[in-house]
Amino acid sequence: MGTLYLVATPIGNLEDMSARAVRTLSEARLIAAEDTRVTRKLLTHFSLHTPLTSYFEHNKLTKLEAILSALAKGDVALVSDAGTPTINDPGYELVKAALKAGYNVCPIPGPSAPVAALAASGLPTDSFLYLGYLPRKSPERREFLQQVKQLPYTLIFLESPHRVLPALKDLESCLGDRQIAVARELTKLHEEIWRGSISAARSHFSQKEPRGEFTLVMAGKTKSGKKKWAEDKVIIAIKVGLKLVESPSALAKRVAQESGWERKEIYSLIMETKEI
Repeated sequence: MGTLYLVATPIGNLEDMSARAVRTLSEARLIAAEDTRVTRKLLTHFSLHTPLTSYFEHNKLTKLEAILSALAKGDVALVSDAGTPTINDPGYELVKAALKAGYNVCPIPGPSAPVAALAASGLPTDSFLYLGYLPRKSPERREFLQQVKQLPYTLIFLESPHRVLPALKDLESCLGDRQIAVARELTKLHEEIWRGSISAARSHFSQKEPRGEFTLVMAGKTKSGKKKWAEDKVIIAIKVGLKLVESPSALAKRVAQESGWERKEIYSLIMETKEI
């Protein structure tokens, strides 16, 4: 019985490919790749000849059976085009199916744009929330941002170059002119990590056409002295936290700190809300 290896690959700089990742790809029976053309170039660079099969967004469900059959005969490695598999890339369904079938799933850690941007952002790293790509259209984006505007965690988003300026505009409008780190082309020749206010970031990236994939790391809601919240506001905060899959304990602690309520009172309301 084989193991499913989740192998992180470089997000730009090939020197970030670990020796363990190279060995794992060389020893696997099969590599499931988001784009076989991209992965073939990587294998060629490291003189690897492991067979490839495609595994991407539009065939991820139809390929499950074939990949599970390969696992029955030996190890399979899953890779995305860049970075850590399953993090905003196909793979969750495969991991779930492999575990259900009794196979071992082993991560081979390595590059990850959200973590790299967070580490270099200069913003708090002890508590953060990664939210992937923002909604494409402004109305949906603004509605989504309203759900997270009160959260105290550092927020991490991905964004494409042609949507980054509209996204920054909505971030400032919905969340205020917070501190932000805008990272693009991480580990590549033209890497840039810009730090400052959202309004200043809009000005900076408006000067020329934005290029490269962007990672936005933004400060969470800062604490300020305020009177105790009304119960209806507490309930709304609880519902948002539950929607974001916060644990009852963590949610009770956070809302208590923000609202002026006792933690045990918040926890009771959480349990009542979950039962509705």
